[in-house]
Amino acid sequence: MFTGIIQAVGRIRRIEQRGGDLRLHLETGRLDLSDVALGDSIAVNGVCLTAVELPGDGFAADVSNETLSLTSLGGLKPGSRVNLEKALTLQTRLGGHLVSGHVDGLGEVVERSDDARSVRFRIRAPRELARYIAHKGSITVDGTSLTVNGVSGDLFDLNIVPHTLQETIMDEYRPGRQVNLEVDLVARYLERLLLGERAAEPDSGGIDLAMLAKAGFRV
Repeated sequence: MFTGIIQAVGRIRRIEQRGGDLRLHLETGRLDLSDVALGDSIAVNGVCLTAVELPGDGFAADVSNETLSLTSLGGLKPGSRVNLEKALTLQTRLGGHLVSGHVDGLGEVVERSDDARSVRFRIRAPRELARYIAHKGSITVDGTSLTVNGVSGDLFDLNIVPHTLQETIMDEYRPGRQVNLEVDLVARYLERLLLGERAAEPDSGGIDLAMLAKAGFRV
């Protein structure tokens, strides 16, 4: 688990092809690795990866084809900057929100505009994720815990303050860029709970008006 508070920005040192998938070698900059052991989790642009090498000034992690198909990690190149966060502990301040490091889908930056010293972004989410994104709710973008400032269909808006722009890779965002999205854990589990016994049925789908009416809700 993570908090979505980025601890450092690292760089891809090299990318190694291994039996059809990848091993990423990363420089971790100011990220303190003194308490990291082999097998520990580190989020890279919001993707939970396992440290398999610890050369001292960085780490290496294997990336499966499943992860490559669902995230933006396959588009990284040597020199690419990435958001980094170590897994939380019971002593960690929960400054963001609970983040699993399991990316739900890829979003696309569609608009960027300045607003005084802040920058506003509009991002398009996959249609199947739009129902989990709420005004003033939480969302994780490339591992960064953020507050949703507005929602319109599958589009959502973010207001990014200077500190976040400086401490993450978000200042690099331009229209057309793909970003890793993880929706709020509470929203996903709430939907599953509301399905009740239907959750055990094949192809149970999600919550719809017919399901709510059958359960006694006024729609």
